[in-house]
Amino acid sequence: MIRRRFDNVVQTLHLSILFMIFFISIKPALSQKAPIAKPNCNDTCGGVAIPYPFGTSENCYRGNVSFRLVCNETFDPPQLLLGNIPITEINLDGQMRVMKLISRDCYNPNGTTAVRTRSTTSLSRFLTVNNTANKFTIVGCDAYGYVSGRRLNRNFTTGCTAICDSIADLEEGSCMGSGCCQTSIPEFVSVLDIRLRSYSNYSDIRDFNDCGFAFIVEENSFKFSADNLTNFKNVSRLPMIIDWAIGNETCESAQMNLTSYACVSPNSTCYKPENGNGYRCRCPVGYQGNPYLINGCHDIDECEDEGVSKLCKHGCKNTEGGFYCPCPKGHRGDGKIGGDGCSPSNSITLKLVAG
Repeated sequence: MIRRRFDNVVQTLHLSILFMIFFISIKPALSQKAPIAKPNCNDTCGGVAIPYPFGTSENCYRGNVSFRLVCNETFDPPQLLLGNIPITEINLDGQMRVMKLISRDCYNPNGTTAVRTRSTTSLSRFLTVNNTANKFTIVGCDAYGYVSGRRLNRNFTTGCTAICDSIADLEEGSCMGSGCCQTSIPEFVSVLDIRLRSYSNYSDIRDFNDCGFAFIVEENSFKFSADNLTNFKNVSRLPMIIDWAIGNETCESAQMNLTSYACVSPNSTCYKPENGNGYRCRCPVGYQGNPYLINGCHDIDECEDEGVSKLCKHGCKNTEGGFYCPCPKGHRGDGKIGGDGCSPSNSITLKLVAG
């Protein structure tokens, strides 16, 4: 009898250990993030995430070349490229942050041209330069320049002038024309050509400024400083935001052809971008992931958020696409702290009165 009990205890312990090993082995798999790329496709390059519809190899990006990227492994670390433009971030909200070359116009002490570079951009279909996040900017005290290009199959040109007589004229953070000027670019721009010139070859201000610089830059990433008149000689690229979208159709027309429709996740929705043509996909509230992948939108467990769980008085229950705060048995209400809370149901109250 004692021997049998001992064997039962040993067997129970053995099963417990097996269950512990099983749960430990599956825990890493459960904690892995949802995939952002197609199966067997690289999802990073040099630390930059590559979400589908973008990809770097055959069958890993959506058919159009607009979504084909290059992972150049000759750099250390490897560098993700859009053509020859380095990419530092791609998000599923339809933006891509790139590092764009700047134009410069520098002069020798005798007034001859020392350096003059020109920056151009020609984006493939379904890519446009973001007109709200970026600004055309000129830095210099004897500089004028303009940016021209194509939008909606028409030409456009805009520009500004940066002038000053003394470094004392410059105001930190200000690009109102004294040493720095900025202007907006129109929407739907896919081709850019930046040109920069000087009024008098910096002959009157060469003691503190002999170069001018022109660029399209993400406005939130640039704050003008008097030091830019000189330290920009060592800067070759600055961040710029590019918008991307799917095709050139509306959501309504795209949904009529499900074989090419990009919002393939069952929990995805279609919407029109503010800048550019085409459409984009997104996961609805309560979901996260990549809507361009089959089953790419996954339910968010709001109860794992400490801030959400603190709203509930008697615990938090996750639901598909949301959550709720349960009440104890025999009670009802929203279960929230600071809300209706939980109160006894009428049946309980009547029973107490009857008793």
